[in-house]
Amino acid sequence: MADLLVRGVDEALVRKLKDRAAAHGRSAEAEHREILASALKRPRRRSFAEVLASMPDVGIDADFARIEDEEKLRPCT
Repeated sequence: MADLLVRGVDEALVRKLKDRAAAHGRSAEAEHREILASALKRPRRRSFAEVLASMPDVGIDADFARIEDEEKLRPCT
């Protein structure tokens, strides 16, 4: 395993890390490893464009027309 040294960490942040570690019953070093692992192992968030592209192509545009839009298009009689 590799070693990681983080310099210049704010004292308040170190205190919060130690408090969180104590609450979980582990060392600050073990808590730091857990925080890094959980943050970096998350699945990558998909962009809005990727979400839209993954949606199935169903229906035609008229199926999704809003009622207000249809009323504006109707000729007045």
